[in-house]
Amino acid sequence: MRVMMTAMSILLAAGPAGASGGLSCGAKDEAVKLTIESGVTRGMGSPVFNFRGEIELAEKAISQDLRAMSFEREHLAQYWLDGEELRMVVYRERESDKPHGYVEITVRTKSGDEGDYIGQYSVTVFDMTDASGGDGKTYNFTGRATCLVE
Repeated sequence: MRVMMTAMSILLAAGPAGASGGLSCGAKDEAVKLTIESGVTRGMGSPVFNFRGEIELAEKAISQDLRAMSFEREHLAQYWLDGEELRMVVYRERESDKPHGYVEITVRTKSGDEGDYIGQYSVTVFDMTDASGGDGKTYNFTGRATCLVE
């Protein structure tokens, strides 16, 4: 009976550890430095928790507040993880009295070996530089993204 209770206690204590994992994605090239990290729960939809990310863009024509930006869970607009693919869309608008601007990041990867996901990122930045209106300017960047899912 004691052995059974001890075994049951060990199993119950180990249960939550198997119920969650994590993901991390990154890209680094001449134009973009991107990092994304999050906890992931197992089960229907694999919801994320403690989501965070950062991007740094080298393009000096983009306003500084859009060139270096951080992201939290509320900026994760779309997310897909099914064991074969990991896809994300992260979107954040400028938060100030400045004219409209945003950064949108799309990551599309396919499963490789042992939790590795390899694919592409695309970044779109819209920067309305003139406070009186106008067309603004759109910048697009693409490159290789790698992710790890545990």
